[in-house]
Parts: sequence; structure tokens; C-alpha cells
Amino acid sequence: EISEMSERSKQNVAHGLAWSYYVGYLKIVLPRVKKSMEEFSRANPNALARRETWKLHILLPLSCDIYDDLEKADSNIRYLTDLTETTLTRAGTKKRVYKHSLYAIRDEDKLWHCAVEYATPLQSLYAMSQDEGAAFSREDRLEQAKLFYRTLEEILKGSKECAGTYRLIAYEESGEAETHFLSREILWHLRQQRHEEYALCEGNQPHNPSMTLSSTELNIQISESDLPQPLRSDCF
Repeated sequence: EISEMSERSKQNVAHGLAWSYYVGYLKIVLPRVKKSMEEFSRANPNALARRETWKLHILLPLSCDIYDDLEKADSNIRYLTDLTETTLTRAGTKKRVYKHSLYAIRDEDKLWHCAVEYATPLQSLYAMSQDEGAAFSREDRLEQAKLFYRTLEEILKGSKECAGTYRLIAYEESGEAETHFLSREILWHLRQQRHEEYALCEGNQPHNPSMTLSSTELNIQISESDLPQPLRSDCF
């Protein structure tokens, strides 16, 4: 009976997607991210000057609307190259390849470099909301996107292998068309990581970011009884 209730309310969708994403992908690739960054930095010493951003930056739009080409999503984002591939044999596939793309994010007159990609399970949530057979409404999609983020955040916080290798960038797009919305979101997190690193080096606790810096401070409670949770992820 509990299982049927869960199926009807679709509470298990995001939970299962988050665990699958972690076990089948993030747990494999995240522990190798910094090594790939180090290899690239040795070959390109001027490209990755800010070591505090040597992480995989994972985009989580609550709309679940994902661009396959980040350069088309925002002209301030430019593809540079791919980091070193990881090749493994998994689930019957020989030499399965895992890799990340490195991008340059324009910040006025300077560039920031980082590895960034979307959380691909959100594509499944979007596709479900477009398929009549899934009986998955836009409201369900939004609720499940929030739950996916919260579940993934909790999973990663408890993962020793992945500590310090990722940054979750969850956001809700504004109703107005903004040409450089995505690059601003990424830059906010890149600057914040730099600030956090300096604060830790000086022995101080990083202060909370000004509300003016954050364009998407939202509550992601699943029920009215839950306490509000900010969408910013400050895992580092």
C-alpha cells in the first residue's frame, strides 16, 4: 500500500534518479576530476590559475530545460577542450569513456576557466513531463527537480570519495529573457569559491553572500512543514 501511494505521488522518481546519477556516474568520475585538472594545468599553466575552482560544476536548472550546447545557451561561455578521459569496462561495455569539457567564462575583461556540465537526469524529468504516458505534469516536474537536488546534495555530502570535487549550481530561470543569465550564475559560484578559499587560508569562516549577489535564492521545501533550504550549494 505504501509503495502504491509512493508511485501515485511520484515521490520515488527523483530519489531514484539522484542515486543512479551518483552511483552510476558521479562516484566514478568525481574522484578523478582534480587529477585531470592537474594534468591539464601542467600542459597549460596559465589556464587554470585558480585551484579552488578545480571541481566539476554541475548545473541544475529547476525547469529541467537543458541545452546540449552551452555556447548557444550563453555567448559568454566558450568551449576550450576536453579534460583527460577515464576509460573503464562497465556493464558489458568495453572501454567506456567518461570525460568532462573545460569552458572559459567571460567576466567583463577577464576569463575564468572551469569544468561545467548539466545534471543529465533532469533531461529525463523534462522528457517525462512531455510524454502523456508518464502522466507527469509541469508541477510534478518542478517538485521532482527540487527533490532531486536535495537528495543529490545529501548523498554527495556523505561521500568521502567526492569531497571537494564538485559544486552544485541549482537555479531557477527568470521569466524574462536574459542573454547572459547562465554565465552570471556560474561566475557567482566561481567568485564565491575563491572567496571561501581565501577566508579559510586566513582562518576565518566565510561570510554569507550578499543577497544582491544571488539571483536565485529560493526555498525548496517539499512540504509546508519543511524548513526553507537555499538553492546555493556551498560544498567545497
